[in-house]
Amino acid sequence: MSQPVLFTPLQVGKLDLSNRIVIAPMCQYSATDGCMNDWHLIHLGHLALSGAALLTIEASAVLPEGRITWADVGLYDDRTEAAMQRVLDGVRAHSAMPIAIQLSHAGRKASTEVPWKKAKQFAPDEAQGWQTVAPSAVPFAEGQAAPTALDRQGLQNVRDAFAASAKRAARLGIDAVQIHAAHGYLLHEFLSPLSNRRQDEYGGSLENRMRFPLEVFDAVRQAFPADRPVTVRVSGTDWMEGGWDIAQTIAFAQALEAKGCDAIHVSSGGLHPAQKIPVAPGYQVPLARAVKAAVKMPVVAVGLITGFEQAESIVANGDADMVALARTILYDPRWPWHAAAALGATIRVPSQYLRSQPHQFKNLFESDSE
Repeated sequence: MSQPVLFTPLQVGKLDLSNRIVIAPMCQYSATDGCMNDWHLIHLGHLALSGAALLTIEASAVLPEGRITWADVGLYDDRTEAAMQRVLDGVRAHSAMPIAIQLSHAGRKASTEVPWKKAKQFAPDEAQGWQTVAPSAVPFAEGQAAPTALDRQGLQNVRDAFAASAKRAARLGIDAVQIHAAHGYLLHEFLSPLSNRRQDEYGGSLENRMRFPLEVFDAVRQAFPADRPVTVRVSGTDWMEGGWDIAQTIAFAQALEAKGCDAIHVSSGGLHPAQKIPVAPGYQVPLARAVKAAVKMPVVAVGLITGFEQAESIVANGDADMVALARTILYDPRWPWHAAAALGATIRVPSQYLRSQPHQFKNLFESDSE
């Protein structure tokens, strides 16, 4: 049996990946004043033994006010960097899996409660709230406090913060950076005409709306080592009439590629509470397919990818170069093992787990210490 495409290697920039399965960034809403703790060590540690090719640290705020919730992870000062260093040291002691980080600013969707407590937005004068910022003073939902429209100094502060966090990520030895420009957060807010009502060179035309996200990309690319990849996550559509759509996404992807972007991760939605998402297995794959047809850099598909044959067909058919797993791998942290068994591939696992190989899969495991 030939090797399934899902388990063939791929190079992203100069980073070698052992297969096409990547772990998407997943917020845990469990940090202490921006600092990672033992929960993150356990959470990331067990995912780092999953057999995937790349582990992505959750959305990590570049400024305190860029956190989605008061319990978000940050990478914006020496304390948050030291806390992340401790977690990474623990994970790396037992796993050689490459680690990426998603750098983020939540924009007008910041200052919220953790999702299992109804995720309301706190007003700026509430104990766990703060004043949000955005391209324009347009709140995400009716009844919320309006964000402050970023002025030129505010724009510079955000650009500088992304670059400073990228430098911290480099010091931590992180293998790749993903810039979060999706799900209705700050950079996506600049892209979408539904949230960007500016009258200056950062609003109006598509070129103007892309300007600030592209400036952030340039700042991060300059700050992060040239031999390590910088990638971007986008929402392929707002699922709203008159909003961001796949044609604009393609233009943005091509502009990013021209600036040296190493890969693009295509998700969708999150910009407007009235979005109508046609949720179904692989519902975002057509968005990834459209982007892949227009660029040469690797493309990641994500969203309700749960089946082994489903994932294999996505990469084998050329819809995307990689599949990203989020809730799927939370539910089944050994999903890559089970996929390898189902598809007839071999996967590297910790030597301590070799004896767990089922008898019916004779060549499923090889030691990751070899």
